[in-house]
Amino acid sequence: MEYGLLKDIVLLLGLALFTLLLFRQFKIPSIIGFLATGILAGPHALGLVSNIHEVEQMAEIGVVLLLFTIGIEFSLKELLRIRYLVLWGGGLQVALTIGLVTLVSVTAGFTPAESVFFGFLVSLSSTAILMKLLMDAGEMDTPHGKATLGILIFQDLCVVPLMLFVPFLGGAGNGFVDVVLVSAKAVVVVVIAHFGSRFAVPWIFSQVVRTRSRELFILTIIFVGFGTAWLTAQVGLSLALGAFIAGLAISESEYSHQVMGDIIPFRDAFISLFFISVGMLLNPAFVLSNPLIILAVVMIIIAVKFVVVAGAILALRFPARVALTCGLVLAQVGEFAFVLSHTGMKYGLLSATTYQIFLAASVATMALTPLYLKYAVPFAEMASAILPRLLPAFLLKGTRTTGMSHDRFPMEGHVIVVGYGVNGKNVAKVLVSNGIPYLAIEANHLTVRNERKKGIKILFGDASRQEILEHAHIGKARILVVAISDAVASRRIVAQARSINSGVHIIVRTRYIIEMEPLYALGANEVIPEEFETSIEIFSRVLRNYLIPHDQIEVCIGEIRNDSYQMFRSMSRRNIHAVGISSYLAGVELMTCRVQSGSVADGSTLLDGLVRGTSGATILAIKRGDEVISNPEPVWKLRSDDVVVLLGNPRQLSIATTLFDSPPG
Repeated sequence: MEYGLLKDIVLLLGLALFTLLLFRQFKIPSIIGFLATGILAGPHALGLVSNIHEVEQMAEIGVVLLLFTIGIEFSLKELLRIRYLVLWGGGLQVALTIGLVTLVSVTAGFTPAESVFFGFLVSLSSTAILMKLLMDAGEMDTPHGKATLGILIFQDLCVVPLMLFVPFLGGAGNGFVDVVLVSAKAVVVVVIAHFGSRFAVPWIFSQVVRTRSRELFILTIIFVGFGTAWLTAQVGLSLALGAFIAGLAISESEYSHQVMGDIIPFRDAFISLFFISVGMLLNPAFVLSNPLIILAVVMIIIAVKFVVVAGAILALRFPARVALTCGLVLAQVGEFAFVLSHTGMKYGLLSATTYQIFLAASVATMALTPLYLKYAVPFAEMASAILPRLLPAFLLKGTRTTGMSHDRFPMEGHVIVVGYGVNGKNVAKVLVSNGIPYLAIEANHLTVRNERKKGIKILFGDASRQEILEHAHIGKARILVVAISDAVASRRIVAQARSINSGVHIIVRTRYIIEMEPLYALGANEVIPEEFETSIEIFSRVLRNYLIPHDQIEVCIGEIRNDSYQMFRSMSRRNIHAVGISSYLAGVELMTCRVQSGSVADGSTLLDGLVRGTSGATILAIKRGDEVISNPEPVWKLRSDDVVVLLGNPRQLSIATTLFDSPPG
């Protein structure tokens, strides 16, 4: 059939949609839904898919994209920082798992060659499932997240050597010679990737970004990711490992956040096919006829991997809580074990029956992984209190850590400034002078490069993408200032930011008054139209030219702003997105003024009623030095350098400011 593959994918995605909607009603994780979809659609159940091999090939693209994004999220520096985890933690885990499983299998009556091969299969955990779950849960930067990743990297490095040893176990091939040859090739590829990350990749992306073409940027991402994966496959390594190396090469550049935002939709689409393809391999009838055997194998896999992983992490002097969490999280069989199992069947190390037992047990451990992750930390906390009574004290003295996150700009309670043009720079300048932390987002790569050289905290990327805003810590930000002139982009940014953080205060610059209503509807708190502010500046300069006194001009500005912004605020109230005290204070604002020496307010008491009687504004609080007095007593006497918090409408505040200014010299 000419469109056979397209038909298969449409059927799988349609069935997955129905299955996931059903599973979501019972709060069952998506991964289990995808596995169930594969089981239903597979040749052993409904038989909806005619070409499983082509679906598996597309599923492999999902694994490649997943490892690519993991590499971007990580970094070469981070990898070097946890090299002891990769080499010693991963090495101990793989070696001990193979040894222990071999011992159990020989005891159960299998041949030594078969037993060692079983150890190969069980030693591998699921990078695809674990990394997706850890990323979705925001636990990649936790100690157990980094320890898990370190061990998974070593497992992925071992896939090819293990595959080369399979013919040797089956009585054919030159296992040791082939392993040495591929290891040498791997070293060459890693060295090339290292220098590529420092020189080639930044140069390629800098040339592409100059074109301002999003299509060309995405094509470059795909070329670098899949090109590196293909190159590693040519020298005998896995596609997934090549994709991880490509991600590492990009992770050190200023374009990494934008790359991440553009590639994630493709990754999520293809990785779902991977989980479906795994489910399609399972024969439900075999599972129903051999439940006890499969259950026993599942329990052995979980027990062996938990003990070995936890022991390896403890041996590296990590705290018991981290070791126990990693032990439970890694207690499943990985996707590369399925590739390895096909090779084992070819050389007679797996029979049809043992293959189905292994497959059923593997899918079961994968399906249980979301539950492992959910209860791993509470379980580890509880078990940590019991371990001192069971193990020697020197094993539990965990002093090692995985280091700090490689996050370039960790911050909280900050201002995000979108657009680093004239308006953005002016906002940033004022924030710096007042000691307020901020982070800028800019889509012009030349601006980003130049400002970073000056030490400015600035990200390259499209702020309307969720991933870019999350890298700017929108969830922890206090204020978002959108200072760009693109009305469509501004609306997307406001909508995205409000969906992530319902409490962030959003201030948007726009060119025309007509653009205000949609921005308020999407969740903006304040919208500043340049069209209106320009008119105020024009008439104020006209009045100055006619020598109208400054205080009279300020009163005129206050009246205009009061009338016009009252209309603007009515838009905000019509589209209010959060119920709070602001709905009861419509039309009034807060303002802070510093008492200048010699001003009218200097030396006056609140009992005099100067501010209230002259302007109508109310004093809410006074700051003197480091002391803040809320709702001050009437006998309070104002002094120079006091900072006064005023409440009133724009006209009242405009009049009140004149009371705190020094008299003209």
